[in-house]
Order: sequence, then C-alpha cells, then structure tokens
Amino acid sequence: MIVGRWTLRRRLVVVVVALVAVVAAAMGTLSTLALQSSLTTQLDEKLTAAHRRTVDGPVRVGGIAVAPDQAADELPAPPGSTFRPGQDAGTVNVQVPDGADPADLTALQAGYVDDDGNLVALDPTQTEQLLAVPTDGEPVSIVLSDLGGYRAIATVATDGTTNVTALPTTSVTSTVTSFVAVEIVVAALALLVAAAAGMVLVRRELRPLDRVVGTANRVARLPLDRGEVVLADRVPARDTDPATEVGQVGAALNKLLGHVEQALGARYESESQVRQFVADASHELRTPLASIRGYAELVRRSPDDVPVSALQAMSRVESESERMTALLEDMLLLARLDAGRPLATEPVDLTVLAIDAVTDAHAAGPDHDWRLDLPSEEHLEDALVLGDDHRLRQVLANLLSNARLHTPAGTAVTARVRRAGDTVVLQVSDDGPGIPPALRESLFQRFTRGDASRNSATGSTGLGLAIVHAVVTAHAGTITVSSGPGTTFTVTLPAAR
Repeated sequence: MIVGRWTLRRRLVVVVVALVAVVAAAMGTLSTLALQSSLTTQLDEKLTAAHRRTVDGPVRVGGIAVAPDQAADELPAPPGSTFRPGQDAGTVNVQVPDGADPADLTALQAGYVDDDGNLVALDPTQTEQLLAVPTDGEPVSIVLSDLGGYRAIATVATDGTTNVTALPTTSVTSTVTSFVAVEIVVAALALLVAAAAGMVLVRRELRPLDRVVGTANRVARLPLDRGEVVLADRVPARDTDPATEVGQVGAALNKLLGHVEQALGARYESESQVRQFVADASHELRTPLASIRGYAELVRRSPDDVPVSALQAMSRVESESERMTALLEDMLLLARLDAGRPLATEPVDLTVLAIDAVTDAHAAGPDHDWRLDLPSEEHLEDALVLGDDHRLRQVLANLLSNARLHTPAGTAVTARVRRAGDTVVLQVSDDGPGIPPALRESLFQRFTRGDASRNSATGSTGLGLAIVHAVVTAHAGTITVSSGPGTTFTVTLPAAR
C-alpha cells in the first residue's frame, strides 16, 4: 500500500502509534540497560565478597574449618569430595600455589560448587579460560565452555598464590529477560491503547473537516450550468474559527461560495436580459414578417399585373420570410426553455410518436429507407413517458429531419424505441457517412451547421439539435451521439411507470 494514498485520518493515527512505539522502544532500551548495569554491579559486589572469603576466610576440610594456607595442603585432589569452601552454589574457584606450573593440573585447586554443595572439578579448557582472567582485581565477563556466562575476578595473594573466583550471570540474564518480556507486553498494550485513542481523537478533531467536505459536496451537486443558482449552503459558523486550520478552510470555502454566487447571479442576470431581448425581438418580428409574407403572396396571386422578374423576387421574399419566421419561432422556443418555463406533463407514448414521425419523414424524403424498430405488442405500454407531447414530437421530427438532410439518398434511417429499466430509450440511427469529427464537440450548440450549401438549400437554421437538447434536458433526460460511419442519436427519458 502506498502511504501517499492513505487518508489524513489514517496517516495521523499511524504517526501517533509510530511515535509511541519509538518512545516505548527508547524507554525500554534505557531501562533494560540500567537494570542490567545495576544487577551486574550487585553481582560484582557479591563476586568481590566471595573472592575475599576465598582468599582470607576459612574453608572446610572434612567438616573442620581451617585456614586457607592449611586447606591447600589438605584438600583432597579428587573432585566430588566433601570439600566445602563456604561459597554459594555455582561459585567457581581456582587456586594456583606460588611456583606451581599452571599447565600441571594436579598442582591446582580448580572446581565449582554444585547445587548439592559438592566441589566439581573443572576440565582443562575451563581452567585455562579462568587462568586467562587478568589479575588486576577487576571483575570481567567470560564464557566458560559447557557452563555459560560468568563474572570473574583474579588476584595474587601476598604468598604468591593466584586466586580466581567466578559467579554465574544466570540470575542477571534471567531477570533481564523477564523484564524485557514484560516490557514487550506493556509496549504492545500501550500501542493498542495509543491506536484506539488516536483514532477517537483524530476522528473527533477531523469531524469539522467532514462537515466542510459535506458542504462542498452538496454545492457540487447543484445544477450550476443553467438557470438561477442560489448557493444558500454554507459551512457552519462553528467550523469557520480562524484560530484553527480547519476553521480557516471553512472560512475560505464560505468566501469562495459567496464570490461564486455573485458571479453566477451576474451571469444569470445577463443571460436573462439576452433571453428577454431575444423573446421580445422574436415576438415583435412576427407581425412584420407575417405582413411581408402576406404582401408577397398577394403580389404572386396577380401575375398579370407584375413583371416576371418581380414575381420571382416576390417568391424569393416569401420563401425567405418563411425561413425567418421559422428561425424566430426556434429562437423564441429556446428562450422559453432557457428561462425554465414548465412544459406540459402528460403520458406520452413514444411508439405512437415514432410511427407518426417516420410517416412524416417518409413523405418529406421518399428517397431514404425509413425503418421502425418498436417493442412487441405485450410491451407497448412500457414506452410511456411523462412529458409534453408537442415538444417530444419536435424532438423526433428534428432528429429524423437531421438524418434526411445530412445523408445521401438511399440511406437507411431507423427509429428505435426500447424500455431499459426505469427509462425509455429512443434511438435514431442511420448508415450514412457520419458526422465530421470537428463538429462533434459543438453538435448541440446553437447555429452549428454541417454542409453550408445543403443548409442553404434546405433552409436549415442550425438550431434543430440545440432545440432537441434543450427539450430533452427539460424532460430530465439525456441525449448522446455516436458516429463512425453511421450516426446514432440516443435519447434517454424517465419512464412513466
């Protein structure tokens, strides 16, 4: 797992646990070293006392206390005898009389006291390891073969006798090992507690940030691309305290939302003025255009009184006035849709609309192959939607007209209606040459035209697909297009039931 992808909450908890682990490890190491040093010091004191008893105190030979110089001659050489030097179990003693050859083990007293108090002889290797201890009277750590770790001290007496005493470090090792085990358990519990407490504290401290995120998400779900936008949602005042980092983020977000609301308000005001102007202009131009068309038609009905050239001009004026009227009607419709005016809401059967639209398209373009793909009879009711019958007819008419105008004769055009879950899907597809890639991004924008010469000849205004998009959006639907060779427009509308 990559740490950079972790959430802030997880990273903070991990940092807290890591810090606790480092502190616990440091404290455990220091306390362990201190304990080991203290126990070693105590063992050294005990070792010094044992060595002093070996050098100065009496020892027992056959249960009789004698002086050390006497004991050296009377100690029986064989190990396992009743030799009792008055030391604790595990104590190791080596005595080398003055002038004796250390290599001659028969001249040495070398053994350790077992748990039963008997003197057990050391083997040559162990004896050599002990005789290697410096005779400066300072305790040193050694490891005796088959016996383990020891602290040893060696001195030379006034009579020239070399005395070496050693005590096992088993007590120190076992105590330190037990202490380390306890430390590990305590540290593990401390890490668990730190993790749990860290999660609780971090969750509590980041709760204001969650509220800030919630505010941002609610604003992001608002339709900001159209209509009048009211950004009433703000970060709560308790989460805008400038003394905290989260409060600074909350205050900055509120300030940003305020600026965005002002900008969107200004945009809406400007667009409203433009829409109102377009609507007013379209409405006001209807009457003079109707008059122009009427006079042109009147002149055309009296051909005997008008020259042929004038008749041709009047015919041209009439056709252009009709085109201008259609353009004004389209612009007025878009202005009304942009203003968010509600459409009629009634059950509409898309199969009926598809049949009527294809019939009309066949009459307008008999040189195309018009096809229908409708649900089976038992599923006809599944194609019902709630909407404006007139506007949905306009959607189908515009899509079929678009296919007729922008594909060559003989092109197969199919209108398809299907139920898909809670939606009804309407598709208009053709096997024509497709849409040029340069036009696909702006296809649903206003005044987007394909072939200019074809548009001029057919009177296209470039608003057909823009109206389709606006009407579908007003019905809470979506429209998409795919084109390769062949083009498919897919309209998805909420089903009525």
